[in-house]
Amino acid sequence: MVVTLNILLITSRPATARIPAVFSSGGNREVSPLPSGLFSRRLKGMEVQFTPDVEQKLNEIAAQSGRGSAATLVKDVVEGYFDELAQTRGTLNSRYDDLKSGRVKPISGDEVEAYFREKSAAAHRSQPTT
Repeated sequence: MVVTLNILLITSRPATARIPAVFSSGGNREVSPLPSGLFSRRLKGMEVQFTPDVEQKLNEIAAQSGRGSAATLVKDVVEGYFDELAQTRGTLNSRYDDLKSGRVKPISGDEVEAYFREKSAAAHRSQPTT
């Protein structure tokens, strides 16, 4: 089975880095905004080939989930991955901004470890013994 995904390759003019961003048929969703003056964009098709075992599993999951075809399932999974990646990147950027602005104070690793050790110990103490 061959699945063709439309991938937007964003290439810096000196051609030093390529950053993939998936564009779905339902709308344009990039992984991250980039300065438009410094980069060129090219939409290309990418073929992904799977072993027969993986193809069989994809067909089974597609049939069970009502996705129609394995190709549709793979496209949905890849688009979902990039959506989650963009959301995670946004969350991390927001947390970083909070730290840099001083709205949130950093906690040392030792403090975090102590907190979770105490929480775990409290949970063990509250469990009834049989």
